Amino acid sequence: MVEGPGHPQLIPQFCFNQTALRDFLRLSRSTVDDSINQNLNALLTPSTRGFDPSSTSTRQNTLSHRSIPAQPCDTFKMRVLFPSWAVRSDVLDYCTAVATAPDPDDPDQVQRQVEDTSAMERVVDERLDPYSARYFPREARTESLAMLMRNERAVEKIIRSRTWGLIGERCGTSSESAEQAFDKWRREQLRG
Repeated sequence: MVEGPGHPQLIPQFCFNQTALRDFLRLSRSTVDDSINQNLNALLTPSTRGFDPSSTSTRQNTLSHRSIPAQPCDTFKMRVLFPSWAVRSDVLDYCTAVATAPDPDDPDQVQRQVEDTSAMERVVDERLDPYSARYFPREARTESLAMLMRNERAVEKIIRSRTWGLIGERCGTSSESAEQAFDKWRREQLRG
């Protein structure tokens, strides 16, 4: 079975390095969720039906629509899908907490304060220069991280919904939503 990337070291520097953060999320999603059809097809054993010589006379693409037995599906969900979602949830939760916490180590804080002060002291005469009143303060890195976390959470919700829908089609529908099933799995992991 396919495995996603391991659990990254959760430190504020990881979150503030938005390239590393995005790369981790992208790699994790591509390993499990983006290739969900291939992962589910790998659960099938095509040789169980035996070879039918008439099958070579026409092109058949039934592999992607064949239902998968419950046991391999459950194993895939418990060992691959939910652990991958758990790692991403941990990263998103941690980085969201970092984004909402005070940032005493912000390297641009002094420079932003100087720019804000000089902007307040500037004399504005819009008759001479209509653009002189424009001032766009630079956002703190926590604000930028908070916006990224909101976007990534929205992406995560969409990806999980799509993945869960495909699993429902191939493994049999479940009355649980993706989040309900994941939360149930997480509770069981905490108990066990």
